[in-house]
Amino acid sequence: MTATRRRAGSSVLVLLLVTACATGDGPGDAADAGGAEAGVEAGGSTPTAQHTLTADQTHNRWSRAIPPILTVQSGAVIEAYLEEAPDQQLTPESTVEDLATLSFDPIHPLTGPVFVEGAEPGDLLAVTLHEIELGDWGWVANVPGFGFLSDRFPDPYLRIFEFEPGDTSVGFAPGIRIPLRPFPGVMGVAPDTDSMLVTIPPRQNGGNMDDRDLVEGTTVYFPVLVEGALFSLGDPHIAQGDGEVGGTAIEGPLRVVYELEVIKGAGPIPSPHYETDEFYAVTGFAPTIDEAARNAVEAMIDYLVNSRDLSRADAYALASMAGDLKISEVVDVPNMLVAMRISKDVLGN
Repeated sequence: MTATRRRAGSSVLVLLLVTACATGDGPGDAADAGGAEAGVEAGGSTPTAQHTLTADQTHNRWSRAIPPILTVQSGAVIEAYLEEAPDQQLTPESTVEDLATLSFDPIHPLTGPVFVEGAEPGDLLAVTLHEIELGDWGWVANVPGFGFLSDRFPDPYLRIFEFEPGDTSVGFAPGIRIPLRPFPGVMGVAPDTDSMLVTIPPRQNGGNMDDRDLVEGTTVYFPVLVEGALFSLGDPHIAQGDGEVGGTAIEGPLRVVYELEVIKGAGPIPSPHYETDEFYAVTGFAPTIDEAARNAVEAMIDYLVNSRDLSRADAYALASMAGDLKISEVVDVPNMLVAMRISKDVLGN
């Protein structure tokens, strides 16, 4: 799968970015310049990666104390290999009995961190997912004690899938096929703490968002919280429904080509934003769906006020008329994630 090359930062041009645009060049133009320096493959779709990170260059905590494995300039394009969530505790030969010995200690090996020169607190880091390539297998499971309905489904369940190059769906049962829409379930920057935070919940730094729209072609905006941002990604998903109610998607290894761009002075934001060619979206996290939804609506109001020069009352009305709330995940305790999107047809982008 190869995405059409997008302009990272195109909508953030109007997201608290007056200072970033003082010269008349928007952040989208800066992103294109970075891509040009990196070089674009023949055909003009995916920029050529300047760096490669392997699936053993990982960590599985969030902290500013974790040293970077790579230092790059803004505009760098990186190829990263992602190991599936249990870090090789399951294999294509695994059976349901193997779930009994599954340990959560090594969960979420994250490829990184990457230090981006010039990234400072108060900036945004734009991460554009240019290409996402499947591995040859994946799995879905019910792990006892984990999942939205864990009290009702106490028995272990495991299903293994095999993939061939070019697959866009996989069979599940007679007459039922699941579309494959791969994405990294965890992406984020380092939080401003020396503590080693577990990767399970989403936070301001991003983390385990499990948002199925963070696919090839999407640009995600993270608040830079420490010098260099220290970006990492992992928890590769091959197919997932909104909510990830059972606690797992189709989990499996992925190869991702992504681009990092620093947008100066554009932050902070309380949680990540993202955009596609069709819509702009914000996120909200909290221990309950109600609170997460409120936070997402507040984030959308802030975005509309700052990007479209609307009053808060007008922005609230526009969010009600044209904004779409969606539950991204309900299982990453202690926080749940809700996103709110608005069509670019509405915004006249």
